[in-house]
Amino acid sequence: SNSTSGLVLFDRLAERGLLDTMPVIFLTGHADVPTAVETIQRGAFDFCEKPFSDNALVDRIERALGASLRALRLRDQRQGLRGKVAELSERERDVMRLVVEGLPNKLIADQLAISVRTVEVHRARVFDKMEVRSAVELANLLRGL
Repeated sequence: SNSTSGLVLFDRLAERGLLDTMPVIFLTGHADVPTAVETIQRGAFDFCEKPFSDNALVDRIERALGASLRALRLRDQRQGLRGKVAELSERERDVMRLVVEGLPNKLIADQLAISVRTVEVHRARVFDKMEVRSAVELANLLRGL
């Protein structure tokens, strides 16, 4: 039946992790409401019970598109962030990790067996490459990964 093929397609989208960026709205008859509720628990965006008005459907589609755009933006930001981190040298990543933990330059220098001046240089490069101005901003940015 049509509802079965819809559920199969939904399961395939879910398996591929596409539900965030490709929201699913089930159009369902009264008898299928429990199934629709179950699909929402499994990641569907919403369902519309027949009969429904055009406005009700358009409203749900607009909300689904808004959620999809937010998910796409978030994914792009995360990918961009991972790209920036990948461009850091291993030593810059070491310094970044300790900066984010809140360690002062002197302790970072001691822990990595390098001079405070070298820590300052790495720290400045990390801030530049990650496009941040402070350790707090850096920590907040990395929390998004």
